[in-house]
Amino acid sequence: MTTAPERATSLPAPDPDTGTGSPATATTASGTTRLRRTVQRERTPLQRAVDRVVGEESVVNAWTRAAVRWLRRVVWPAVEPITGFGWAVLIGTVVTLVAGILLGWKELIVVGIVGVLLLAAAIGFIIGRNRYRIVLDLAYTRVVVGERALGRIEIHAAAQKPLLPATIEVPVGKALASFHLPRMKPGDVHEDVFAIPTSRRTILQVGPVRSVRGDPVGLLRRQVKWTDPVELFVHPKTVQLDETAPGLIRDLEGITTRDLTNSDIAFHALRDYVAGDDRRYIHWKSSARTGTLMVRQFEQTRRSVLALGLSTSPDDYADPAEFETAISILGSLGLQAVRDEMDVVVQTSKQTLPASTGKRLLDALSGVEWSPRHDRFLDLAATIAQQHGGASVIMLHAGANVEPALVRRARTLLPAQARVIVFTVVKDAKTRLQPIGDTALATIGSVSDLPRVMRGVALQ
Repeated sequence: MTTAPERATSLPAPDPDTGTGSPATATTASGTTRLRRTVQRERTPLQRAVDRVVGEESVVNAWTRAAVRWLRRVVWPAVEPITGFGWAVLIGTVVTLVAGILLGWKELIVVGIVGVLLLAAAIGFIIGRNRYRIVLDLAYTRVVVGERALGRIEIHAAAQKPLLPATIEVPVGKALASFHLPRMKPGDVHEDVFAIPTSRRTILQVGPVRSVRGDPVGLLRRQVKWTDPVELFVHPKTVQLDETAPGLIRDLEGITTRDLTNSDIAFHALRDYVAGDDRRYIHWKSSARTGTLMVRQFEQTRRSVLALGLSTSPDDYADPAEFETAISILGSLGLQAVRDEMDVVVQTSKQTLPASTGKRLLDALSGVEWSPRHDRFLDLAATIAQQHGGASVIMLHAGANVEPALVRRARTLLPAQARVIVFTVVKDAKTRLQPIGDTALATIGSVSDLPRVMRGVALQ
């Protein structure tokens, strides 16, 4: 009868009052206590006195932590609404009042009284509690560069009394969308639509939506967050390649290796039969001719892998537009490979990007940025050779500053069995395809030229 394995349980920690617990743990705790006492005895009397006053376990330190917690809980919420201009008015009011009383200047006292009245009036504008139910909705959370992205906020008055006018702010990346919210009665609904700029590839954080109340002078400003932020992915532009993806090796049988196996597709040689071999692989004609059983031996095959590399070093590009075009080319190739159900790996100078699906690949490409200048084109080739040495096709992407001599050096770092294609993006350049040894170097100026380039690669 099969029994379930015993569950691993952790021994209880020793109780300092009762001394219970595992012997090993108790011994360890006792040894730690003796070590602590020894270290304390080695300290001078002055050091021990200082520790009792300002040490981690001292009363002063405990009071300090309690005071910080009280300031954060009580004082900070009271002073947080004060703006920079409000602090200037507050300090000026106190100074003028004190100076006017001490010097007997009625003019300063009047100025101080005016400041007090302004602050009191500002408090009246932010006091009270607004209750809203706000919904933030994006028409699409993923768009292509240049496409129109729209957002919508729906505000419901959830209070039992009329709500005063307020301002609604929606952060969009580093920008800020602001809306005026009129006076609302219980049950009223207010809706606003805003456009989101998508002129560049990026990942935008939209929200959180917050309501803002303040005085007309700008002394106080009170804001409350009502929603969680939503991410908007602005994908790079891509082009549709041919369905058969010329230039991308669709090898259903995989690539052969020098590893031998007893069952595969690529035939290697015959050997003597050994007890336990599969009889389906006995070669009967050779067995009849030699008088001994002979079985087939095969070369192990592996599924072909496409490795896409992107240099993110500013030194490899002559213009930022080349970097964006290189990302678009890589995205187009990666999408077609995913459609063809190929194994794809995407490596930049900084990290490996997820490429299990087209959506995950484009999401990752939306957040690709420049890397430190020392991560050059050769470092990218070395990284791919080290981390993706089994790739059968390697495509590298860089800018105009990558010359043919640099491509030759990069080829020596890559696996010998891999087919290598290098795309160098040159702004406004004519498409050109030239062989450099067994490497294809494609010069391309626009992502729209990629299908023609891939057809040329297939003919080589």
